[in-house]
Amino acid sequence: MALVVQKYGGSSVSDAHSIKRVAKRIAATKRAGNDVVVVVSAMGDTTDELLDLAGQITPLPPQRELDILLTSGERISMSLLAMAITNLGVKAKSFTGQQAGLMTDAVHGRARLVDVVPHRIRETVEKGQVAIVAGFQGVSSTNDVTTLGRGGSDTTAVALAAGLDADVCEIYTDVDGVFTADPRIVPSARKIDRVTYEEMLELAASGAKVLALRAVEYARRYDVPVHVRSSFSSTTGTLVTGTHGDAIDPNAPAAEEETQMEAPIISGVAHDRSEAKITVVGVPDKPGTAARIFEVVAGTGANIDMIVQNVSAAHTGLTDISFTLPHADSPSTLAALNALQEELGFASLQYDDQIGKLSLVGAGMKSHPGVSARLFGALRDAGINIEMISTSEIRISVVTREDALDDAVRAIHTAFDLDSADGEAVVYAGSGR
Repeated sequence: MALVVQKYGGSSVSDAHSIKRVAKRIAATKRAGNDVVVVVSAMGDTTDELLDLAGQITPLPPQRELDILLTSGERISMSLLAMAITNLGVKAKSFTGQQAGLMTDAVHGRARLVDVVPHRIRETVEKGQVAIVAGFQGVSSTNDVTTLGRGGSDTTAVALAAGLDADVCEIYTDVDGVFTADPRIVPSARKIDRVTYEEMLELAASGAKVLALRAVEYARRYDVPVHVRSSFSSTTGTLVTGTHGDAIDPNAPAAEEETQMEAPIISGVAHDRSEAKITVVGVPDKPGTAARIFEVVAGTGANIDMIVQNVSAAHTGLTDISFTLPHADSPSTLAALNALQEELGFASLQYDDQIGKLSLVGAGMKSHPGVSARLFGALRDAGINIEMISTSEIRISVVTREDALDDAVRAIHTAFDLDSADGEAVVYAGSGR
């Protein structure tokens, strides 16, 4: 008997019919002899609808009240799903994040888990019942309801899997697994059978939305095998784990040693449209200036991604520093930098929100020369200009114009022979989550 944690996203429980379909899958998993814990998101676009409703009341809703409002979406899903499972003759009980023992810090809107104490969930499972947990939420030390931010249900599921020492955490979405590119942009994208935590971290950080970055970080930290698959089919999905050689079935022996040796050079191509670029023009090129600029940026809470500093002009002693950050972080960052322009000594700020980021990810690239040349050559042949470049051991990222991003993704995908020969990938519900 295995302990399985399953997570179902909003597209999988978008209406009553979908909830009944998911309930049948959960009941079948339970009847197969497994212990089952389920984490569920809000139905469809409920979270966005609640945000819009709050915006009609006030442009700046108190964050504490907003958290209480938003968690109602998952509570609706969990109770309806528990009803549907019970109606199939399988006992089920629903729990809020607070009841499930998901303890967080006190930062509303983007709380981080500090502890998982799933006593009631464990007791429910030991009684032979299915435990349904509302994702995306927890409780602070002051007993206030908190939310974990976008992708929080993925993090909830992985955290519970770690806390319960589950055999596998299954993340159900509306595609058949992790693909070599977004199948909405590249219909010929190929499903990846296995991907390492490190590769998935890079893909998630680079814009792949099939699995939340924080969930992958948590899975790697606690060595939780994550199986990404579709709730709309029975297709075997993608296993995210420590090595390419691990088996998707947690009860099956790992693949042979040579599986990892035969692992592909490139795992996939990710893209991101959510970033903007700020260029600090005419920065004095002297020790400490860059540090002070990014101290100011850090003070706004902005998440910096790529950074490029030009070579200073010899006759002026000035340089330009460009960096990318999420659109949402831009207004506060621009305001903070402008307020300290005299102290920092720069000439002006330039803001560009029409950029896109493309990332090529693969653990094999660190031991294969020529990957960069092939990437840049493919973009050259497609007539696409590169504005910024950033690399890690297993990733190369470039910034292009936003309107050229889709063409860039397709060009790179083809250049690295990632296209599938099995026809087009299927997106069942359209959201990718």
